[in-house]
Amino acid sequence: MIQVSELILNPDGSVYHLNLKPEHIAHDIIFVGDQNRVEKISSQFDTIEFSFQKREFKTHTGTLNGKKISVISTGIGPDNIDIVMNELDALVNIDLKTRKPKSELSSLNIIRIGTSGSLQADIPVDSFVMSTYGLGLDNMLRSYLIEDISNSKMEESFINHTNWDFRKGRPYVISCSEKLEKIIDSDKFHKGITATAGGFYGPQGRVLRLNIQDTYLNSKMDNFQFEGNRITNLEMETAAIYGLSKLMGHNALSLNAIIANRANGTFSEDPYNAVDELIKYTLEKLTK
Repeated sequence: MIQVSELILNPDGSVYHLNLKPEHIAHDIIFVGDQNRVEKISSQFDTIEFSFQKREFKTHTGTLNGKKISVISTGIGPDNIDIVMNELDALVNIDLKTRKPKSELSSLNIIRIGTSGSLQADIPVDSFVMSTYGLGLDNMLRSYLIEDISNSKMEESFINHTNWDFRKGRPYVISCSEKLEKIIDSDKFHKGITATAGGFYGPQGRVLRLNIQDTYLNSKMDNFQFEGNRITNLEMETAAIYGLSKLMGHNALSLNAIIANRANGTFSEDPYNAVDELIKYTLEKLTK
């Protein structure tokens, strides 16, 4: 039995941070970072059956074209992903009354719709990126046993290419769900490796008043190649979602609207439109 200090439930029996019960979520879930984006997606549903928010975690569950879908805001960063993924898995794979894992496990389908900055000059603002791999620079997933699911050869290649400083931890590489890739894929997407940083400023190479450990890291990531894969963009969630999903037996895919190009210093003139177009496309593919 899982102890009450490890799986914390609220007085109503819901999981601690998300405040959700098993009946509140669908098996097809869209992740967004921004809580305001939840309504932007659910406003396109035919019905909304459940709506709740606690802290930055906002959930809407409803139907579109007869398919049940949940939209959940995760907030920003791998630490929040650790909370959201573990509590969602508990909702479907742990009996919350007996506090024991279920004998038959369920797999969720999780698609992240986010915004990101491109690291490549030929991936312009307002384009879409599908993350075939997540490259974790954040070190959160190293708290788990990931050797059986990570791409150690790509990790070693990246470490050598960037002369990585191990005081920041060891990078990890996890692939996306092939199942979801086939459902969503089209020629609308640039595809490649999405790097996941543990912060927005220094960890992503931004310098305001503080010096950073490696001022050349972004340029080294720009020209990294491994078996035809290059690093397309940099954000703060994808690798953590991929890693925890694979460990728990869920399917995950990350899609990004590119609103900035770090290589040429440009920013979208209408970033909201790019996100709206990606949302519309994803919902159409999910509910075909």
